[in-house]
Amino acid sequence: MKRLRVRTVIISDIHLGTVDSKVAEVNHFLRHVRCEKLVLNGDIIDGWQLRRHGQWTKAHTHFIRIVLKMLEKRDTQIVYLRGNHDDILSKFLPLEFENLLIADEYVHEGVRGRYLVLHGDVFDTVTKNLVFLAHLGDWGYRTLLGINRAYNVWRSWRRLEYWSLSRAIKARVKSAVSHVSNFEGHIAELARSRGCAGVMCGHIHTPADKMLGEIHYLNSGDWIESLTAIVEHWDGRYELVEYSSFLREFPVEDDEFSQGRGALDADSHEEALTPRLEHAPSESPAA
Repeated sequence: MKRLRVRTVIISDIHLGTVDSKVAEVNHFLRHVRCEKLVLNGDIIDGWQLRRHGQWTKAHTHFIRIVLKMLEKRDTQIVYLRGNHDDILSKFLPLEFENLLIADEYVHEGVRGRYLVLHGDVFDTVTKNLVFLAHLGDWGYRTLLGINRAYNVWRSWRRLEYWSLSRAIKARVKSAVSHVSNFEGHIAELARSRGCAGVMCGHIHTPADKMLGEIHYLNSGDWIESLTAIVEHWDGRYELVEYSSFLREFPVEDDEFSQGRGALDADSHEEALTPRLEHAPSESPAA
């Protein structure tokens, strides 16, 4: 099986436990990636929705099994950072077990310098200080996603491509644009104050790779709508990977989304026959 081999992978905002989580897609992505370190940067599990009327499927369990397999059989370092939707973890942090670290934030020692990694909700005043409004906003967002699903069913009947209503609103409404800009500025300033070359975050579901002054700002987006991840290549370059582009190079195999445990077992058999390669830049394709 063809795989993308990189030094580090950073993903966030999968929201397992919700009907809108694109868990099959993120499972496919992780099965076709090999890395030394996987950073799960917040809101991986949506505790808010699970406490209400969330939906947990076998595909969601499959994601957990993929991560555990990376930890156990591939000796991958796993860093799990708390988000606002899995904030129940705050009571127990930090926790560390061999190659697994669970924390609020993390400093990634990259080839090209230190990067502050955190979910980013600490700079969302509503999430941090007005919990009731945060839950109300989450309900509104879920309602918008429901409308979006129905609208895109209609678009598929018309043979039109997927279109995100919520992303369009966020891009055009002045207050939303201002919120994103303020968020980025605050989080870049925090990285600067910590002596870091850059910062990697999630939370606002807005993927980005840009310079804010001298600070390299990266946002891993989400696996609800944008379907994006950050990868660090062996030479230290960071790349924002879109799943649509990834899929062209690493297409879905027949019935892969429904294989479940069989797919994992097949991977295990293949890896048992293939020695693990350590620090092999020649194995990583060019960006």
